[in-house]
Formats: sequence, C-alpha cells, structure tokens
Amino acid sequence: GFDAQHMILNAKEFGIPQNRKRVFFVGINRKRILNSKKLLADIFLEVEQRKNIEKSTLGDAINDLPKLKAHNKRNDTKFNNSRSGYSLILHNLKSQSSYVKSINNGSNKSIPLFNHKARYNNERDIEIFSLLNQGENSLSEKIAHLNPYTNRNGIFKDKYFKLESKKVCKTITAHMRYDCNMYIHPSQGRGLTAREAARVQSFPDNYVFLGNFQRLYQQIGNAVPPKLANVIGTSIKKALNKKCDESI
Repeated sequence: GFDAQHMILNAKEFGIPQNRKRVFFVGINRKRILNSKKLLADIFLEVEQRKNIEKSTLGDAINDLPKLKAHNKRNDTKFNNSRSGYSLILHNLKSQSSYVKSINNGSNKSIPLFNHKARYNNERDIEIFSLLNQGENSLSEKIAHLNPYTNRNGIFKDKYFKLESKKVCKTITAHMRYDCNMYIHPSQGRGLTAREAARVQSFPDNYVFLGNFQRLYQQIGNAVPPKLANVIGTSIKKALNKKCDESI
C-alpha cells in the first residue's frame, strides 16, 4: 500500500566533514496521499537542492577543542584531569569554524562541552600514533618494528590510520567502541574522543552521551548525523506543505 523510493546520500555533500555514504528509504501511503509518486519526486528534488557547495574538513570540526594526551592508566574509568580530559568543561567558541558554529546554533560564547576525554592506550600504541604522518596506515615503514599486526597487513592495513586534518574524516562507526586506532588524531598522539567523533557526526557540543566509553562510541557511530537528518526531515516537511498549498 506504499509508494517507496530510496536515495543514497553522502554526508560530506551536505557540509558534514565525513565520508559517510548511506541509503535512505522514503515510503508514502497511497491511501492517505494522492499522487504519492509526485510527492516522492518533490522530496528527492528538495534533498538534492540542499547539498552544500561549501565543504567542511576534520580540522574544521575539531581544531578548537582542548588538546589532550592519551590516558595511560589501565582500567581507570573515572578519571578527570587536564591531561586526558573531563566529562564536562566550559568551552569558549571564539575560535570556532563556520561548521562548529552551525552545529552549535551560532553560539560564540562559553558553552558546556561533554564527553571530551581521551581513552586509555598502551605505550606501544601511543608511540605508533606519534610516528605516523597524516594519511599513513599500518603499512608505514616507520612503525614496522612496533606493529603487532604485520602478518595481517594484507587484510588489515587500516588497523592503524592517522586522520588528515584538511580532508573529511573517514566514516565514524560503532567499531570505535573497541579502539580508536583507525581514528588517530591528526596532531595529537591518541584516538579521537567521543566528543570529537560527535562533532564529526554534527552533534552539538551540549548533547550528552551517557555510559562507558564503549557505549558512547556505539551511540555516536550508529547515529544518522543530525545535520543530515534535518535536511531529510525539512525536505519532507516542505514537500508536504507545498502539496497542501496546491490542494487548497
């Protein structure tokens, strides 16, 4: 009883600093809305027109955040310190990029910043993180003497990957709950924090994620980027309003 179509959207085409390609399905009940195929076409056209010419980079998303070092105490889940971060701090947005401004409703003041804490890493991984250049992965000769996964490089070359500040981020996924070795900060010897991953996903800084590290990254990685969800929802609403106006 539905007319339905799908669209494949990449978050980076909507001003989100992430290469995230996902399929979305839109279905319309034929009994409730006449000429549902026309409405589908209008929705898809509206989404297409909302693509953002201005591209955002990983650096745009995270460069203003406080610098941190990897946490170096195993099984210490309740830490809060200036070295590895706090569950909550006040963060000044004066040096924000236009992207950060867009996800924080234009604020340029001090706002609550949640979940910006670096997770634990052993000394070997911390050294690997520091040796890699941006864009390098497990195949780099610089880390051959330290890499414990050399025998799996053929299928696991991105077990370690240092992100590039001036490019979009690789897809944020729930796999980050295991480790962030594939998401090494471009200039700091650690993986991305949950807040940095949330920034890439376009969550505002005052959005709170609850749970342990694993839960935080799982929630963030499984989410549809709010900024993209807004594009889809707004496009559906505009097409419905247009149809209502035409029927009056």
